[in-house]
Amino acid sequence: MSPNIIGQSLAPIITTAPITTISDVIAVMQKLDQALGDHDGLKWFNLLYLKVTESVQNVQVNWEDPAWLVRLDVVFAQLYFDAIVAWEQNPAAASRAWRPLLQARQRPRIAPIQFALAGMNAHINHDLPLAVVKTCTEFKIKPDEQTPQHRDFQRVNPLLQKVEGEVKSFLATGLVGAIDQSLGRVDDVIAIWNIIKARDTAWNNAEVLWHLRQTSLVSKAFLGNLANLVELSSRGLLVPVL
Repeated sequence: MSPNIIGQSLAPIITTAPITTISDVIAVMQKLDQALGDHDGLKWFNLLYLKVTESVQNVQVNWEDPAWLVRLDVVFAQLYFDAIVAWEQNPAAASRAWRPLLQARQRPRIAPIQFALAGMNAHINHDLPLAVVKTCTEFKIKPDEQTPQHRDFQRVNPLLQKVEGEVKSFLATGLVGAIDQSLGRVDDVIAIWNIIKARDTAWNNAEVLWHLRQTSLVSKAFLGNLANLVELSSRGLLVPVL
């Protein structure tokens, strides 16, 4: 049986056509949104990611290296899509960073906002460093804080923070008040997540990976430890609260 217990397999949505632009990324996310039911926790991360990506595409900013930023967005999104496909093909071989969310998708008593944040945790803390290194490798530049690319990376932060806050409020509307009277855990879950700090850490980890890229054993060990840490933190974000 496919791990996508409710509804169709998601892999055909992802693998039908090449994904090379932000518009392609958005189109896939929109199709995923249509395919995922409201009782599938992946829907809520996908929705948050979709809204953030749409905002990045529409914002008017004088980027210093727009080609690099677009490519980063595409590479980054592809890692999310790859995680879904890998999970459907062989859950045991899927990234440990993504397993908590993908395992818990159908579980009751987990709030939509928890699924959204667990996805952000896996994607930013684990996937973003990989995406930065891959994109910098393609562009033959070194990930460094004193670069146009890092300045563009940081220019995205206020936009992401604004959209993330709006979507988080939407997901928690009508929910947090009721929870506070019983278990009071959703507020705690929301409070521990900070997208700006997560992105800053991701960039720092990208710099570490860049320096380790010629030593495959050390690089593999670093990525393994990172995946383990992200897996543990995501399981904490997905503790049932309802």
